[in-house]
Amino acid sequence: MTDQRIEGAAAELECKVQSGLGRLTGDTKLQLDGKLNEVKGRALDAYGRVIDGLDGLVEKAPLEYQGRARQGLDFARRKPLLTTGIVAGLAVLLSGLGRRR
Repeated sequence: MTDQRIEGAAAELECKVQSGLGRLTGDTKLQLDGKLNEVKGRALDAYGRVIDGLDGLVEKAPLEYQGRARQGLDFARRKPLLTTGIVAGLAVLLSGLGRRR
């Protein structure tokens, strides 16, 4: 289990408490903050699940590629926001290339 999954699960639990406290006191700002942070926690947990899945694929890769793949995963673990931006940018570029046909 990656750090992202642990942090995501902890944030999700904390945010549910925050949202419930906001509901109990009638504080809509606290409720909204709780819901927003809960979504962030879920996203972080999902990112951690993806990294865990890719970690299993690295072990199945040919030996000559495993070192580079591990470096890529280490980068993704250290910089999740940058990695997400890179993947999103590549998706936009690839979808644009597909439309030009």
